[in-house]
Amino acid sequence: MRLATDGAELCVDTTGDRGDPAVLLVAGAHASMDYWEEPFCARLAGAGRYVIRYDLRDTGASTTYPPGRPGYTSDDLVSDAVAILDGLGVGRAHVAGISMGGALAQRIVVEHPARVRGVTLMSTSPAGPGGPDLPPPSEELRALFARGDAAEPDWSDRDAVIAFLLEGERPYAGRRGLEEERLRELLGRVYDRSSSLASGGNHYLLEGTEMPRARLGEIAVPALIIHGTDDPLFPPAHGEALAREIPGGRLLLVEGLGHELPRWAWDEVLPALVEATG
Repeated sequence: MRLATDGAELCVDTTGDRGDPAVLLVAGAHASMDYWEEPFCARLAGAGRYVIRYDLRDTGASTTYPPGRPGYTSDDLVSDAVAILDGLGVGRAHVAGISMGGALAQRIVVEHPARVRGVTLMSTSPAGPGGPDLPPPSEELRALFARGDAAEPDWSDRDAVIAFLLEGERPYAGRRGLEEERLRELLGRVYDRSSSLASGGNHYLLEGTEMPRARLGEIAVPALIIHGTDDPLFPPAHGEALAREIPGGRLLLVEGLGHELPRWAWDEVLPALVEATG
């Protein structure tokens, strides 16, 4: 379905019984709803949850903007999430966000506390500027960032784009490496559903309100923090800081997990998410 928000139309998908506790899944940068895979959502819905996932602006079938020129801010992405709940008639939801989606989830719960019954923060970092207490990305990632972006593919060439996106995922995997067959299938779905994959890079250019890190102390709902021991972008200290600074925050460290959500990790992640959203 498509829901109109202030200035955009968002593609939204739901799974499960509307009468069950709602879980809003917020994806990371450059990521459509497809990264919350259908079998993952089905298992969550099978545990008695009403699962909501959606394409962020500039991903999937939602409104896109010219590459390099996002016509919105991070504030709009926060408002979009609340507008989706309004459009579906959901008063309160558990908000689960991964990576950039985790940063958005922190703002959603702090700025719209009446709409959030719990929060799960996955593979992310405390809001606001990183302090000296938080370690930087791995040496490999820092070297990759220093070299700059790789040459973009011909976005009309499906095979070339899938190969390009797959290689982009590789540096973020944990010690087990990529689930390549699964990822190729996933990236094929992403390609087939996306109106402008090149526009996803706009997420890295967004301006907007920067939430002070101290506001994490205002979170008064149950908070689950899921983090990989091998996360190269946000080393485990980032997840530990979230668990420490959010009152009552509970940390689940997943051994061998990188900055990713591979299927092998679902058997540990999903039971924790079901418990947190009950």
